[in-house]
Order: sequence, then C-alpha cells, then structure tokens
Amino acid sequence: MLRPADLFRKQAKGTKMMQNTLKALSLSVLLALPAGAQAFTTARGVQVNPLTDLVFEVIPSGSGDLAGFWCGASEYARRELGAGWTDKVYVLRERGPSETTGRRSAVHFTLYPEQTGVGPAPQGWLRFGIKAGDRMSIQSARRHCDQSIVEER
Repeated sequence: MLRPADLFRKQAKGTKMMQNTLKALSLSVLLALPAGAQAFTTARGVQVNPLTDLVFEVIPSGSGDLAGFWCGASEYARRELGAGWTDKVYVLRERGPSETTGRRSAVHFTLYPEQTGVGPAPQGWLRFGIKAGDRMSIQSARRHCDQSIVEER
C-alpha cells in the first residue's frame, strides 16, 4: 500500500517528466523553423523580416519615426546580410501596411536597387518623410540608431 508521501513523490516525478518532455518538444519545434521565419529585432525594438532574398521589411516598435526605419535597415543589413559600412540601403516601398505582421506601418528596403527596379530618388537638403528611391550608406543610416536613443531620453 502506498503512503501519502510516496504517492506525492510519484506524482511529482511524473509532472517533472512531463515538463521535460514539453520543453524538449518546444525546442524541437523552434529549431525546425527555417531561419527566415525568425524575425530580427534591434535593441530599440524595431522588427525586421525578410520578404525575399533581395527585399526586407522594417516594422517600427511604435508609431514609426524616420530614425527607427533607417536604424532597423542598417542593423539588419550589417548583421544579417553582411553589408559593408559604405554599402547603400535603398527604400523600395515607402511607409505602408506590413506584409509580414499586419501592422499599419512598415517600409521595404533593399541593398540591390538594380535587381528590384528601384531608381534612386533625387536627394536634397530638405526632405520630409521616407520615399521610394531614398538611399543612405549603412554608416549614415546607423547614425539614426544613436538619434533614436537620444530622442527617447
């Protein structure tokens, strides 16, 4: 006959085995996902998702200021795509709905304007918003990461 203490130990052991099994199963599912299915997120909370091999989408954490878009594009291009500091990142599609998350605000970027059909927009001293064809070096775009930190303080 089982004593109450023995019964408790047996139940606890079964619960622990169930927890370990669930953890292993969860880890297996995560590892089975393709790398492209996992979003890249910057330290400021900007999410970046690949759309194709040539195009990626930057989704801001909040309302979407310019600094967040350019910062996200530069961080993803450097860390995930291996872009150099002098490489340029181009706006392929200006602000619009996200194709990967359903959020209202996202911008599409590319490092390959020729292959995606985007022509560079005229650059000037005074610009409002973010337009298709806008471009910036990775290094210049990265400076927006510092700008967004200062604005939040």
